[in-house]
Amino acid sequence: MSKDHGRLPRHEKAVNLGLQGGGAHGAFTWGVLDRLFEDGRIWIEAISGTSAGAMNAVVAAHGMYDGGGEGAREALEAFWRKVSHAAVASPLRRPPWARLTGRWSLEQSPVYLWLDLASRIASPYDLNPMAINPLRDLVAETVDFDKVRGCGDMPVFVSATNVETGRVRVFTGEELSVDAVMASACLPSMFQAVEIDGEAYWDGGYMGNPVLFPFIDLGRCDDIVIVQINPVVRPGVPRSAREIHDRIGEITFNSSLLLELRQIDFVRRMVEEHRLDPARYREVRVHMIEARKRMRPLGASSKVNAEWAFLRHLRDIGREAAGRWIERHFDDLGVRSTIDVKEMIAGRTRARPAAE
Repeated sequence: MSKDHGRLPRHEKAVNLGLQGGGAHGAFTWGVLDRLFEDGRIWIEAISGTSAGAMNAVVAAHGMYDGGGEGAREALEAFWRKVSHAAVASPLRRPPWARLTGRWSLEQSPVYLWLDLASRIASPYDLNPMAINPLRDLVAETVDFDKVRGCGDMPVFVSATNVETGRVRVFTGEELSVDAVMASACLPSMFQAVEIDGEAYWDGGYMGNPVLFPFIDLGRCDDIVIVQINPVVRPGVPRSAREIHDRIGEITFNSSLLLELRQIDFVRRMVEEHRLDPARYREVRVHMIEARKRMRPLGASSKVNAEWAFLRHLRDIGREAAGRWIERHFDDLGVRSTIDVKEMIAGRTRARPAAE
């Protein structure tokens, strides 16, 4: 039976959360969630998550089932500690010279370079025929999916990409499982496709990072807060093969999000111009929590760095970013969007002024 905690009196605002994927950079999202739950004035109506965002979502729901916001905070910290502990024996670690210079990336790690090269010339079916994935066991041990499915006060939506059709599938309610989460996090260069009900799935980021349309269908709240990990804009033209490959990944994993934002902006303009009936079409308000200046320099290789010091560093960046966002935009919730979607689509993301 769901332990539905309901809206407490201190909750003054409500939002839906969209959590991007990004490997170990998901610890940034952990920090954002930790700060939001700590503040307590903002009620989280629902969460849509992809890859690491999906893991954060189900862990938060698991914790909220028993302990509300504080339970979610405790569950998230426990999960990321276990991720770090599981990585202690991993050969994917920073070399000594990277530690000395304070670099978090693994670009100079011989093991990372070898695995990166191997993934380009051999498939996971060749390199890992037994489909061993320690992260799957960690999620299964940490998350009680009966609690996730029973968390009626915060529905969770997890997206994955159907390999054969190329379409997004959103898992929610009784469909949520460890397999759904691992499908959402299944990078095809690293893992074998995850099969669910006879269908094969890859990472949800290809078709939804994260998906936003379930919030509109749910109809509970008109404010969507996107927790962005992958930068849309990266100044400069990549020159090396690795830089080109990494930038292609960023563009790919942001394309579906930009498409949904474009659709949201189109409906908004049609309503404003009285070309759509406002009684039938809702105006969705969009917000974003990000830390581009601090996250952008980290590089793609740091997404597989699960050192506890790095995860805490990302958590702290996330907490700071969420704290700044709450301070600047709390009063805008329920009133106006705090990013200009048109500017973001054009590659010139900026916050709206607090008063217009």
